[in-house]
Amino acid sequence: MRWLVGWSSTAAGIAAIGSAGATGYDGETLHPVGSQLLWGDPDPLWAVGDWRPDEVRVVKADADNRIAVLGICGASDEELRRGLFTARGGALRHLTAWPGSYTAVVKVGRRITVCGDLAGARPVFHTPWAGGTAYATAALPLADLIEANLDFGHLAALLAAPDVPAALRDTTPYEGVRRVPPGHALVLRAGAREIAGYEPVASLAVAAAPADPDRAVDAVRDALVEAVRARLAAPRHVPDLDPGPVPGMGPAERRARRGMPVPGIGADLSGGPASGTLALLAAGLPGRPGTLLGHGTGAGERLLAVTFNDLAVGGREAELERAGALAANPRLHHVVVTGAEETLPYAELDGPLTDEPGPSLVTAARHRARLAAGSADHFTGHGARQVLDAHPARLADLLMDRKRRHLVRPVAALARADGSVMVPARVYGAARRLARTPYRAGLEVLAERLMRRRFDEPGGAVGASLAALTWARPGPAARWLTGEALAEVSVLLQAEADRSATGAQRPGDYRARAALARHAADLRVLEQAAEIRSQRLHAPFLDNQVVRACRALPEALRVQPGARSSILRTVLEGAGVTDLPPGWGAPSHASSAAAARTGLRVAADPLQDLFATPLLADAGLVEARVIRKALRDAAAGDTVPLDGLADLVSLELWLRRLLSRRGTCWTGTPARARAVPSGIQPRRGALASGA
Repeated sequence: MRWLVGWSSTAAGIAAIGSAGATGYDGETLHPVGSQLLWGDPDPLWAVGDWRPDEVRVVKADADNRIAVLGICGASDEELRRGLFTARGGALRHLTAWPGSYTAVVKVGRRITVCGDLAGARPVFHTPWAGGTAYATAALPLADLIEANLDFGHLAALLAAPDVPAALRDTTPYEGVRRVPPGHALVLRAGAREIAGYEPVASLAVAAAPADPDRAVDAVRDALVEAVRARLAAPRHVPDLDPGPVPGMGPAERRARRGMPVPGIGADLSGGPASGTLALLAAGLPGRPGTLLGHGTGAGERLLAVTFNDLAVGGREAELERAGALAANPRLHHVVVTGAEETLPYAELDGPLTDEPGPSLVTAARHRARLAAGSADHFTGHGARQVLDAHPARLADLLMDRKRRHLVRPVAALARADGSVMVPARVYGAARRLARTPYRAGLEVLAERLMRRRFDEPGGAVGASLAALTWARPGPAARWLTGEALAEVSVLLQAEADRSATGAQRPGDYRARAALARHAADLRVLEQAAEIRSQRLHAPFLDNQVVRACRALPEALRVQPGARSSILRTVLEGAGVTDLPPGWGAPSHASSAAAARTGLRVAADPLQDLFATPLLADAGLVEARVIRKALRDAAAGDTVPLDGLADLVSLELWLRRLLSRRGTCWTGTPARARAVPSGIQPRRGALASGA
């Protein structure tokens, strides 16, 4: 894990802390473990973790004005200096408009500004401390700093309504640690904090501005090319040297066994449009897109393309064939990684502690097996679906803008998939109801559904679309929560509805932003859980400029069937790539559900042991016997929401890893100065026993 952490103190806090820095309980100087100081008192900032030298840049105008950029940023030092001068007047948006994925921190006198990103993949957290405010790009260091306990209300909302920002609000799993929403910045002035938005939000007051589809797609192409080029322009890094030969193993096998990536740049190549687009763009751009000469394959300029072949669950043969056809490009070096039962979801229940919980914890071993064969800098297509595809609720946005004719093709596609002539009327009616429903009423409906335990939803593609045509809906794990936990979330939603001020947003745009934020948060968890030493994962689709370009796509374009593959095909054609294999971009008929179900069956006994005395029951969120029965039903092949089980299992795993950790993120404090110092005290004895 890598993060930055610092604080801003009041004048009284500075006097209490002293010029040498904050002090612990016994008078020791307080600073993060394994950190490098970027600037000192009175408002210090540290970079913590295995940052590369080129990933940490500090540009100073004078003693009181400086900017720090951590991550991959395509701006030159002169551009950073100009951005610093502009930020002195209070402007923020330009700090987030450079290519790449990074966190910018600006210090102007005693005013500190920390910019989060649009997707939520690089979040910012804050908490009151020492009369001022401490901030970080990870929540756990702040939780250690204040000895925070668990926020059970947040954990309940994470299971009951994970896609509803009003339920999660700005809370984190740690009590007292808050999150800056995506598209916002944290502004600190002598310890006082303010959350400032830097991105305009679409309003109901006027119709969406008309956009030229061709220009919008060209903007997506330019943003993606610049995002890839920013990575290619960064210095190349060679992982730690191979310590020596192992009998019977070649260099690649030794690297994979020891968890070392191949030097250079690579990409996923699943056969889908997102990963294929990034691989072809990275391989085709000028520069040095492949491995370093004299390392790895010795191919010099070729980009390493990694394809995962699941031997335990079939159904992706067509995608593998397309990946092989793409890999015939002489600029690519193709590697196929095979996985059997040991790479199924739930196969490995041990792993590192992540900053927050996420459903990808149950699939981390599966991704780690693929990434171990990857490069030191590895492109992934994560986020393409969320930024390019149309959320079903966008149909209501089209009705609000009086663009009914653009509903014909998506509704016709649903009718063909369902085979019913009633589909158009049902979908149009649901979209019309959503367009006429205020945001507050949508939250009240969800609160009532949770209170009355109404979780039944129609199945199939049409059913999923109809269920998504709402402001908010229960999460897949909500059906297994206790009545007390559901009532707590329901009351919270009612309170949010009473003071809601976000009704000026369009429902489709609102739901799409929420889905993107959840996916980005889970990708952040995946990066930490499947981390390979000396490797960096790059998700250009989540860069600020790419997200902005994708949001500018006309809704009438993105709601059409096959829009994502069509847009990416046009992007590649504009970059000079035209020889795509037949069927490229076709949706896969196989899904991760088959792998998840097989993994649940194979790991049935370890999962039953995991929920013999679950910490979730001690927290009063579930009953142990209910979860054990759901796991048995899923292993037997019954119809069970698999996503909900992934949420429950991953949260239980995360709680166990958090409570079993030793040490803290800070020096100068006794061992007790860490998050959840007293563990989880059973909130309800009957539930804790699983009776």
